[in-house]
Amino acid sequence: MDKNYKFWFCAGSQDLYGDAVLEHVAAHTKEMAEKLNASGNLPFEVVWKPTLLTNEHIRKTFNEANTDETCAGVIVWCHTFSPAKSWIIGLRELNKPLLHFHTQYNEEIPYDEIDMDFMNENQAAHGDREWGHIVTRMGIERKVIAGYWADPEVQKRIGSWQRTAVGIVESSHIRVMRVADNMRNVAVTEGDKVEAQIKFGWEVDTYPVNEIAEAVSAVSQADINALVDEYYSKYEILLEGRDEKEFREHVAVQAGIEIGFERFLKEKNYHAIVTHFGDLGSLKQLPGLAIQRLMEKGYGFGAEGDWKVAAMVRLMKIMSTGIKDAKGTSMLEDYTYNLKAGDRGILQSHMLEVCPSIADGPISIKCQPLSMGDREDPARLVFTSKVGTGIATSLVDLGHRFRLIINVVDCKKTAKPMPKLPTATNYWEPRPNLYTGAEAWIYAGGAHHTAFTYDLSVEQMTDWADAMGIEAVVIDENTDIRSFRNELRWNEASFR
Repeated sequence: MDKNYKFWFCAGSQDLYGDAVLEHVAAHTKEMAEKLNASGNLPFEVVWKPTLLTNEHIRKTFNEANTDETCAGVIVWCHTFSPAKSWIIGLRELNKPLLHFHTQYNEEIPYDEIDMDFMNENQAAHGDREWGHIVTRMGIERKVIAGYWADPEVQKRIGSWQRTAVGIVESSHIRVMRVADNMRNVAVTEGDKVEAQIKFGWEVDTYPVNEIAEAVSAVSQADINALVDEYYSKYEILLEGRDEKEFREHVAVQAGIEIGFERFLKEKNYHAIVTHFGDLGSLKQLPGLAIQRLMEKGYGFGAEGDWKVAAMVRLMKIMSTGIKDAKGTSMLEDYTYNLKAGDRGILQSHMLEVCPSIADGPISIKCQPLSMGDREDPARLVFTSKVGTGIATSLVDLGHRFRLIINVVDCKKTAKPMPKLPTATNYWEPRPNLYTGAEAWIYAGGAHHTAFTYDLSVEQMTDWADAMGIEAVVIDENTDIRSFRNELRWNEASFR
């Protein structure tokens, strides 16, 4: 993400109360925009715009927002009463994310001084409801946030929505490069790529594996050696009895893959990649360490051709860019359960490709045999993941529509180390508990691959799904199976 996104702050009013009131409206909204920007609670700048009064002005402003590539969304607040019919044409033409900020300039009623002049000027409780009615009647998707504008918690909610809005805008820019096809006969990694482009804006293209392998072969030995030196300086090297020279040669293969893949992705302007162990062409190893490093740089990834996960990982990395003390985002896969009472959970991993952004503690390079892929032993980064709460998401194609499944999970440490497992791992218990969480996930048709993050919320991802016009279902501490299954039934009717 290289755009310096901004959000336009547009206040609505009318001219019935005279110029003095409009001067107050402008002064108040300018002050609010300045203080929102100074708060430190918004990741993106708020840009003040002149008060919107008429059909023509509203339409002109919204169309300017449409054509401004740095505008990621519009924030509307009706300071006084703003007749909603004046907004119809502009709202019909607006194609940027929309936030209705239901607030008012004063925090409390000035009991000793309040008069009709004050009432007429400060009537967002009146004006915002008029405005909210027309947006609902027009069926326009938007976010509504109510609260006092100087309240830090309210400001943080605006900041959270800004990240979702950027995700909505950036979704239409995501381009996924598929190396070969998906794993044969696997259902969940398939999907309607045309419908995904219509719904989300994603471009999903396929390249023969040897075309990208040629880019790997073109990498100079000097560039490979320099990157291997970087690996050796950054990670722990676990030879585990292997010859050091031979180990380094295996690591060098991954360095060549990382450089070659990244150059190919940049040249073709792709932001996510999928590979498949069943079609490696002339590649010497299944990409492991190389893919892990690319994910850490912000690329999306999906295994066995899973382009939906690759795009979601990319999307979630965009949405979480710049979060202070971010804990990471990665593709993960459900592997095996621990069913022991008191420590139930799911071991998450993959053959090789887990993003080191989620690592906790040391990261090591191992070189181990891998039966899948029929190639030489691949090098990979090995680590355990952070403790904390995250969300696991699965975007599934149900044939006639998409569903986004969001599960709140509690990541924890395993009871014992796993010295013979040469992969990166995460271990979590889904909410509300393993049994209910797993049952709900399966009823919803969730995949075994997930796009996981510590850094985004259920609200942000459901807001994104709402903006895309798709179903979102949440599995969390409030989930019970009977209600969840009824929700799926109701949604089936609603999203036809």
